[in-house]
Amino acid sequence: MSRRCQITGKKANNAFAVSHSHRRTKRLQQANLQWKKVWWPQGKRWVRLRLSTKALKTIQQKGLAAVAKEAGIDLNKF
Repeated sequence: MSRRCQITGKKANNAFAVSHSHRRTKRLQQANLQWKKVWWPQGKRWVRLRLSTKALKTIQQKGLAAVAKEAGIDLNKF
């Protein structure tokens, strides 16, 4: 599975690592992804998702069903 949030689609970002002498080398900034089991009340079961921490905060505010509907995700497949 790729390192991508299943709700927001966040993934790694290309960046430079800058040394003290200002030499720049390529590096990846990975998204802060976590495997989480989230309770889905409409389905009456737990759903295991790979989420960014920003998506976790959004789920706490809006609820899992609303966020999945916005993202166009069918929770029955998870």
